[in-house]
Amino acid sequence: MPFVAGVDSSTQSCKVEIRDLDSGQVIAVGRGAHPPTSPPRSEQDPNAWWAALVDAFGEVGSVAGQVAAIGVGGQQHGMVVLDADNRPLRPAKLWNDTESAAEAARLTEAVGAETWAARVGSVPVASFTISKLAWLVQHEPDLVGRIAKVLLPHDYVNLRLTGVHATDRGDASGSGWFDARTGECAAELLELLGGRDDWASLVPAVLGPTEVLGTVTGEAAAALGVPEGIPVGPGSGDNMAAALGLGLTTGDVALSLGTSGVVYAASPTPTADPSGAVAGFADATGGYLPLVCTLNATKVTDTVAGWLGMDHETFAAAALDAPAGAHGVRLTPYFDGERTPNLPDATGTFEGLRNDTTSADLARAAHEGVLRGLLFGREALAAAGAAVDGRVHLIGGGARSPAYRQILADLLGAAIRVPDADETVATGGAVQAAAMLGRSFADTATAWDLGAGIDIGPS
Repeated sequence: MPFVAGVDSSTQSCKVEIRDLDSGQVIAVGRGAHPPTSPPRSEQDPNAWWAALVDAFGEVGSVAGQVAAIGVGGQQHGMVVLDADNRPLRPAKLWNDTESAAEAARLTEAVGAETWAARVGSVPVASFTISKLAWLVQHEPDLVGRIAKVLLPHDYVNLRLTGVHATDRGDASGSGWFDARTGECAAELLELLGGRDDWASLVPAVLGPTEVLGTVTGEAAAALGVPEGIPVGPGSGDNMAAALGLGLTTGDVALSLGTSGVVYAASPTPTADPSGAVAGFADATGGYLPLVCTLNATKVTDTVAGWLGMDHETFAAAALDAPAGAHGVRLTPYFDGERTPNLPDATGTFEGLRNDTTSADLARAAHEGVLRGLLFGREALAAAGAAVDGRVHLIGGGARSPAYRQILADLLGAAIRVPDADETVATGGAVQAAAMLGRSFADTATAWDLGAGIDIGPS
């Protein structure tokens, strides 16, 4: 039977998952590391993403030769600028780089938050690609005239695979220049950047969710061990790919605990929140994915665990030993500034500390602080008009933590689902790859039993 490959090119690493087209069975997995970053300046060489993909396919082994299609999910928002020979002009500024906060504010003020939300579904923050381009114009103007292509991170991986400069509506909806409702490039918003007057010609074309972006080149095939000429999907942002890998339906909510914290819901209709709390993104199926993102998630609990000299298992056990509310200890977890609320210069704060505060209280407060930020995001989704009354899925690296699982169920007062699929972004890439071979998203969701997992109830 033919196999499909799903790729997750994330902030920290590249994961490849090879699945059987018919059953969805995982045949092989591979990983490659990305360079570490730390805000406020968070940058990576795009060539490192390709090197990691090569390493990941190297771990997959000979089954790569049986892959019939590829789908790529990648970290959202990053700014990749290439010259006329498709060489990066500088390191990519990533989603969690907050240096462009002032430019985001300037862009918002130029036409007003209401105009931004109505035109592209979101209000610019430092994370968005358009804000990073504005930063480039202000701080590295000598590079601006040399730019031949602007891409998002997953687009660069696809360019290396196929030679095609294009993107999908999901990742494009987080750029700040794409109107997912009309399918138009908001050229008038790109004009606000200055520096040159042809920005709209530099950004990638936007493809539909089942359009083939291109086929694997001979050079890429030789590097990865896959057949030359197999189709590559348009890809998507990591959150859109994860939603696809979960098989979310209207009203279902996903809370993702990774480097960032993300909460999003599947929606058949767009949202437009001028407060900026909810990003009105598109999804990878033709619908919408209203989303709230926080900059601070598992990195916070990892940091606090390090302060206490605890490994992950000991730290999780300590958090579960403390009662709900952690004896009044609360953590505002803005260790790397924050995106929601938009406080790029904020810092973290513990409150309610006493002489009898225990390490278990601190561990519990750290988990609760991260999760309360995401539950605020769920409330914001509902306020923006998204249905959030379906199943709650906990995904990302933090979903492996028994503390995060139980404390989320306790805070919600309801059962949550922890999916069996460990790499939902890569799974979503594989689902898209199956679509390149004619399989509908719905048929694949049923055949692969997407979203299956264990349910965790409140204590």
